[in-house]
Parts: sequence; C-alpha cells; structure tokens
Amino acid sequence: MIDIVSVKSTKELATFIDFPHDLYDGDPNYVPELFIAQKDLLTTHPFHKHSSLQCFLAYKGGKVVGRIAAILNNNHNTFNKRNDGFFGFFDCINDQEVANILFATADKWLKEKGVDQKVIGPVNFSTNEACGLLVEGFDSPPFLMMTYNSPYYAELIEKAGYAKQIDLIAWHWDGQAYDDKSVRLLAALQERLKRNNIIIRKVNLKNFKEEVAKLREVYNSAWDQNSGFVPLTDDEFAHLAKDLKLILDTDFAYVAEQNGKIAGFGLALPNFNEILIKVKRGRLFPTGLFKILFNKSKVRSLRIYALGVIDGYRKMGIEACLYGSIISEYKRKGFTHAEAGWTLENNTLINEAIMAIKGDPYKKYRIYEKQI
Repeated sequence: MIDIVSVKSTKELATFIDFPHDLYDGDPNYVPELFIAQKDLLTTHPFHKHSSLQCFLAYKGGKVVGRIAAILNNNHNTFNKRNDGFFGFFDCINDQEVANILFATADKWLKEKGVDQKVIGPVNFSTNEACGLLVEGFDSPPFLMMTYNSPYYAELIEKAGYAKQIDLIAWHWDGQAYDDKSVRLLAALQERLKRNNIIIRKVNLKNFKEEVAKLREVYNSAWDQNSGFVPLTDDEFAHLAKDLKLILDTDFAYVAEQNGKIAGFGLALPNFNEILIKVKRGRLFPTGLFKILFNKSKVRSLRIYALGVIDGYRKMGIEACLYGSIISEYKRKGFTHAEAGWTLENNTLINEAIMAIKGDPYKKYRIYEKQI
C-alpha cells in the first residue's frame, strides 16, 4: 500500500528535504544540499511571487520511499508561449510502482492547474536552477549546483512514459591538461578589444547592486535562444546574485565592458561541494558552518558557471579573453581540476570552443518530457 501526502506542514517539508540523505546514505558521491537553502527555495524564493508548486511524499509501510514536486512556472509558459508543467525534486527508491504513483500525482495537480501540453523534468523551477537527470558519469561527486542521482532513475522515468527532450553536457579538465592558447594570446586579444573601447575587468563588489542590474540584462539576453530558457525577474536575479556573492572569488568573475555597457561576462566558482560533501544532512549547525569556514581556502576545484556574450559582440575575441582570464587565475592559484557546464548538446558553437581547449565531456544530464 502506497500513500501519497501533500506537503503542508513545517515537519512534512523537513521530511521532504531530508529524504535524499537517507536514500543516499553510504553513497560516497552524494553531496547533501544545505537544508536552509532548500527550505528557502521551496518557500520564500522569488519564484513563488509569479508561479506555484506542490510537494508530495510517498509512504510505504509507514516509511518515506519517494518525493516529487509538481511545478507550474507561469513565466516560462508566457515567455515560450506554452502551457507546460514541470516535475522536480524527484527522488525515489528503485520501485516502479512508487515512481508511477508519484508522477501520476504530479500530473493530476498540473492538470487541475490547467496544464494541457507537456510535463518536463527533472527541473527545479526552470533551467536557471538545478535541472537534468544524471545519465552518464556516476563515478565522481557532482560539482557545485549540479545534480546527482542513482543510475536506476532513468529507467523509472522512462517507464513512466517520459522520453528524452535534450541532453546537457558537463566538461572536465584535469590538472594542467588544457589548451592555454587563450592565455598566451590574452594580452594581444585584450589590446585588440581596446581599439573598440572594450575592456575586460573584474566584477566590482563595491558597486555590486549596479553591477547586478547590468549583468541581469546580459544574462537574459545572452541565453534567450537556449531551449526552455525563461528570463529571470529582477527579484530572482538579485536573489541568485546575493547567494553567489557569498562564495564569489573576484579573481574568477570578469565582465567585458564597452563605454560603461556590459557586453558579456564569465563567472567561475570555487567548487564548495568539496566541503558540503562532509556536512552531515546539510545542516550548518552544530559543525557544518565550521567546516565551511575552516575549509574554504582548501577548495582545489573550480566550476565555470556561466560565460555569455550578447548578440553583436560575439566572435570578436571576448569569449577567448574571458576564458583566458579565468584559466590564468586557475593556474596561478594552483587549482587541480575544473568543470564547465552545463551546455546544451546542440550548442555547436560553444561545444566546439570547449573541445578546442581540450574539455572532456565527462558527464551527461537529461531533461525528459511527455504529453500530459
């Protein structure tokens, strides 16, 4: 007998957030999400100002055996002229009956909200947040803000009627195994850009609020042709920027600027999952915060989180300068490995550029869809 509970109380929400910790107990590659961050995402994040979700828990024999969130992203549907729903925060024991009931429950909620086209997932709100099911590359922990799951999830999802929509690729570099052409040419490329009044500079934290406003315009413009993209609202981008600022190293945050207008930016983040993997059940207290603060300087891996240039400034050498600046600091600071991602499998331009600097496509994530 499988019972489905709609998450309503604070206690039920805590159970929903904590379920993956029990499911992945003993898995050396599992990284627990911070409880405080997941609670914020599910309750007070600016997403909830324009859209809605409902979390569900599955019980069997009085024990939690699965979870799912049905998500209605109104901004996604308006921007893409669709009437789709999403599923996210999906975790489940290896039991097809449990999975089927979870998906059916999410479908029912979405239909009641008027969704009549597709259900897409796993997506935790939109492609601006954590998304995609890991389908290749289970032999190492995920990098910061990337997903992780057991290999059997793909079969559960596909047997529930879902088919591949698109794959996302994460790229890896080990040690100094990269092409440093962009580093060697950095000075010459920057000099050439200066002739067009374009400079490459670090993000200015002293003027962070104004920087964020400009960066949001670039973000929403540079990625607007990506499959499933939805622009971030002012509140959403400010919320993201506030979180990123906590872990930002300005040696890895660059903008391309022409006469005060930002034309592109590149951002890499220290891979704090090296620390979070040791924070039991994602709790900051009593020891989690100490582990983060004490080990912050010991992080040796880097995630290239975002690199984008707006239309009209592409293929001028800005992308190479942004990469070159990040790689130079990676080398100077003695980082040992890096990940870039994700990228869409059909983004030939960026994927070929990454392969040109010897990126290894070592992990693959899949977004699924089905007709509701």
